[in-house]
Amino acid sequence: MTATPSYVLARTSDEYRRLRTQSKLWEPATTRLLDQVGVAPGMACLDVGCGPGEVMRLLAERVGGTGSVTGVDVDGAIGREAVEILRATAGARVEFVEGNVHELDLPEFDVVYVRLVLMHLADPVALLRKLWSSVASGGVLVVQDYDTAGMDSWPRLPGWDEFGRVMDGVFEQTGGDPRCGLHLPQHFVDAGVGVPDGTDVSGVLAPLADTIGFLRGSYTSALPAAIRFGITTQANGDGFLAELTAAAEDHANHVRLPTLVGVHKRKP
Repeated sequence: MTATPSYVLARTSDEYRRLRTQSKLWEPATTRLLDQVGVAPGMACLDVGCGPGEVMRLLAERVGGTGSVTGVDVDGAIGREAVEILRATAGARVEFVEGNVHELDLPEFDVVYVRLVLMHLADPVALLRKLWSSVASGGVLVVQDYDTAGMDSWPRLPGWDEFGRVMDGVFEQTGGDPRCGLHLPQHFVDAGVGVPDGTDVSGVLAPLADTIGFLRGSYTSALPAAIRFGITTQANGDGFLAELTAAAEDHANHVRLPTLVGVHKRKP
C-alpha cells in the first residue's frame, strides 16, 4: 500500500523500497489468500492502494490474458511505474488510475483487494462500504491488514519499546489503527458487507538480519512524524537505529513481525 489521504509516512525512494521489501515478506501469505478465494483466469480485479504493484502482479498471474487488473493509488508516480513494468512482463491487461478511491466512479469487479490501507484511515468502514459497492455479483472482497500487537525481538533489544512507541504512536495520532487486522471482521459487519466468509492469519518470525531492512525502513519513514508529534526525539531515533544495526550482526537475534490478518466475503 502507499499514500492515502492520511498516510503520514515519508513519500521517498526509501519508502518505496520499504514497500517493495514489505510486499516480498508477505507474498506467501497473500498468494495463499488469493488462491483460497479462487482468483481465476478471465477475472477482472481491482487493487486499491496498489503501491509498487506487487499484488497486481500476483493477480495478473492468476487472471491471465483473458483477465484484467486495475490498480488505484493517490501516488501517481509509483503507480505508473508499476504498470509500466507489469505491461512488459504480465500476460493480463493492466491499468492504473490515480486518485482517491472515495472520489472515483468505479465499475464492478470480480475481485476487489486492499492490503495495509485501512489501518491508516480514521474511517475504514466508509472505505469498505465503497469497495463493496464495486464488487460484482458473485465477486469477492479481500482485505489484509496488520495487527501490531505481539511484535517483539528475542533476545529482546534494550531499546525495542522505541520501535512500538513510534510506529503505533504515529498511527494513533493521525486517527489510524495499528490493530486494524483484529478489527476487520467487525468492520465488515459495520460496513454492511456482513460476517466474513473466512479469515487468514499469517506471521513471520525471522532473524533480525533478514528483517532489518523492513524494520529500519518502517522506523525511519515514521520518525519525522513521530518527532513532529512529540512521540520521540532525533537522538532517540539515532540511538535505536544504531542498536538495531549492531544487533543484526548476531544471527541469533530474531524478530516477530506484525500479524497480517486477511478476511474475505463473496457477494451473492
